[in-house]
Amino acid sequence: MNKRQSAVLDRKKLMADPIMVTTIVVLITFLTLFILYPLAMLLVDSFISDNGFSFDIFKRIFEMPSFTKAITNTLKVGFLVGIASALIGLLFAYVEVYVRMNKFVGGLFKVVSMLPVVSPPFVLSLSMIMLFGKAGIITRFLLGIYDNSVYGFWGIVIVQTLTFFPVCYMMLKGLLKNIDPSLEEAARDMGASRMKVFTSVTLPLMLPGIGNAFLVTFIESIADFANPMIIGGSYDTLATTIYLQITGAYDKSGAAAMAVVLLCITLAMFAVQKYYLEAKTAATLTGKASRGRMLIEDKSVKVPLTILCSLAAGFVILMYICVPIGSFFPTWGYKFFPLTGKWFKLVFTRYHGFKAFKDSFILSLISAPVTALLSMIISYLVVKRKFKAKGFIEAVSMLAMAVPGTVLGVGYIRGFSGGIFHTGFLQGIYGTGLILVIVFVVRSLPTGTRSGISALRQIDKSIEESAYDMGADSFKVFMTVTLPLIKDSFLSGLVTAFVRSITAISAIILLVTPQFLLITVQINEFAEKGSYSLACAFATILIIITYGAVLLMNVFIKHFGTSKQIKEDN
Repeated sequence: MNKRQSAVLDRKKLMADPIMVTTIVVLITFLTLFILYPLAMLLVDSFISDNGFSFDIFKRIFEMPSFTKAITNTLKVGFLVGIASALIGLLFAYVEVYVRMNKFVGGLFKVVSMLPVVSPPFVLSLSMIMLFGKAGIITRFLLGIYDNSVYGFWGIVIVQTLTFFPVCYMMLKGLLKNIDPSLEEAARDMGASRMKVFTSVTLPLMLPGIGNAFLVTFIESIADFANPMIIGGSYDTLATTIYLQITGAYDKSGAAAMAVVLLCITLAMFAVQKYYLEAKTAATLTGKASRGRMLIEDKSVKVPLTILCSLAAGFVILMYICVPIGSFFPTWGYKFFPLTGKWFKLVFTRYHGFKAFKDSFILSLISAPVTALLSMIISYLVVKRKFKAKGFIEAVSMLAMAVPGTVLGVGYIRGFSGGIFHTGFLQGIYGTGLILVIVFVVRSLPTGTRSGISALRQIDKSIEESAYDMGADSFKVFMTVTLPLIKDSFLSGLVTAFVRSITAISAIILLVTPQFLLITVQINEFAEKGSYSLACAFATILIIITYGAVLLMNVFIKHFGTSKQIKEDN
């Protein structure tokens, strides 16, 4: 009875707040229109043919040898990349948490963990071709090897592993830090060797976390478009096959069915990761460590592990450095010296570089604050409010995390090229900058929402309730009380959304029109043509922009953020 009365009271409070009701309605409309509707249209186009409801389109695409081969290729790459990334990430995390390192190695680890976040998704593919391709610096000019090829299965696997293992490293590092060291020390006191302690105590506690890291990487791998497109050669994956089905075969219904197949795979993996392994991981950890961990100083363990990780980290950094260096070579593959800046000049004089950077920068700059604000509003509603549609808003806002960019792009083509349900309504946004901004917002929304939810759960509800008691409405409370308290998360979400938008390619490559020139599309175009120096010049400027945005955010938070104010107050 008390619960029912409480629910009735919450509902009355909600209905008495028109700003809150309007916000919820607008949010539900936005999420339905730009996340659920495009995916629903994919299902409609896949199952509805001229004969009504049928599986004819699926039968047709599964009879295509190229599609069935693409599924096999995608799963092979995904599983191998997931396993390799999880193992390498575990090695790096274990060395950082359990082994006493010097500051240089620790600095290398921090750089490696940050690089994939602020770099375009295809930088390593360019580096791999330039270092190990047929005209590569190492293979051809240092080793004299002419008949090698980095294109295909192993090229994709290596590049994706180097791109995604830092994600596993960051995930597993947090889990290892939360394991109570007394559990392992008890085993050591009973005479167990370090290997025995690792295999019988640490590893069992980590298994759900390793599985979680594997699935996250698997999802990222099979959804990746840029790397297979550049370094895949004739080795097609589902993401590239969907793209070619639209741009090459002009088969929109077939592409929609292929997108549904890819979506089903990613959703299944996401469901396992979200609802099984995350809960399992939380149950296996013992909480905050009761005291500090005794770090390993035994040279027989420390030296080989540190050297191995340092070499791997150094190689990753070398791969990223190769791109800006490659942009100064006169003629790639034939002449490397003397260094020249002509490619940067050509970027801005012949290849419309100013327009590409202006369009990318403006669209990302528009989408970033919208994404950050929407993320904080959704987080606020999920954590601080009770209403029936709360679960719907949380689930749909997080759904975009499991939707590959290529799938979302096909969904927007099928959903908006003829207007909503082919009625012409909202057809005007198709082919405009607005639809690109919406895609940027949808793709970055889950990351900002997760960050906002974590921050809001740390705020005592009595702080906001006191503002309500003084007569403030929900908008006033959110803007003057809640948002200032989660300022750091808001700013972090702002720059993350900007970086993700300006480096995005998979979702927007199918939607961009000649009216807009985007940096990532230009890089992909020049890389496909073999103009690697030009692609490197574009990529170098893009990296500088993204690094600059991250550094500015860190400086701003350090001097004006919530943590700074709290420190000064104390």
